[in-house]
Amino acid sequence: MTAPDPDRLTELGKRLDELQTRRTAGHKPAPPSQSGIAFRFATEMVAALIVGGGLGWGIDWLFGHFGFHTRPAFLILFFVLGAAAGIRNVTRAAAEINAEMARAQAEARSDEEK
Repeated sequence: MTAPDPDRLTELGKRLDELQTRRTAGHKPAPPSQSGIAFRFATEMVAALIVGGGLGWGIDWLFGHFGFHTRPAFLILFFVLGAAAGIRNVTRAAAEINAEMARAQAEARSDEEK
């Protein structure tokens, strides 16, 4: 078997790079819909509340088995911490979505100028 020609391999690599560039330039993801954004915000909030409340309930249950009577204390504390984490996640997601939409608008403007 003979060794491959380096010039042909280089040319093939360039053609593949051009094809990949054309393919990715033509495929732009759709901006998120309003229902998609609302679903993401709700999911972020509900997940944080469930995790926080579940951890608080589990700690109260565990301490109850060892004779400490902290029944609602950790549930309330971790539910509030979960709510704070949920709000933080929602604000982070909102900033991410705003940045994504601003980037898409900037790309649309630059495409119009061309």
